[in-house]
Amino acid sequence: MSERKSICTDPHHHVHDAEEFVRAVEQACKERGLRLTPIRALVVKLIAQTEKPVKAYDLLEMVRAADTVGADAPPTIYRALDFLMANGFVHKLESVNAFVACHHPRSDEHSVPFLICDRCHSAVELEDQDVVEQLERRAKALGFRPQTQTLEVHGLCAKCADKV
Repeated sequence: MSERKSICTDPHHHVHDAEEFVRAVEQACKERGLRLTPIRALVVKLIAQTEKPVKAYDLLEMVRAADTVGADAPPTIYRALDFLMANGFVHKLESVNAFVACHHPRSDEHSVPFLICDRCHSAVELEDQDVVEQLERRAKALGFRPQTQTLEVHGLCAKCADKV
């Protein structure tokens, strides 16, 4: 895992402006010498617009509906997602097999815990460097060599918990 100190620790910070998010991803690609193809740009925009975790096949349907880039086959979507994940622009929520926009795409790749609401399906990127470091430290103490972390906590968000 990359060594990085958190630049954003506000759990309520989300991607609210898809266009601005795409511009931030474009700028990060330019700075890093990465190629943001039209399909990659469209997929990252669609993920940012949903504001909730979105599955790959739902993205495929959105790409087909957009009818703009001409690349609407599953392998194309998965290749775009692989690029976006590898460069820290989106995260995959393993437990629900869905993708969310990283709320600070211009930082390095990083590990973050997610809080996932089982009722409304919202996902909060709760960047807590202490949690990440503790998990890594404990794993190393057991002789394990961590490469990536995926920590997902399921429950009810504040809005849904208030309705119970």
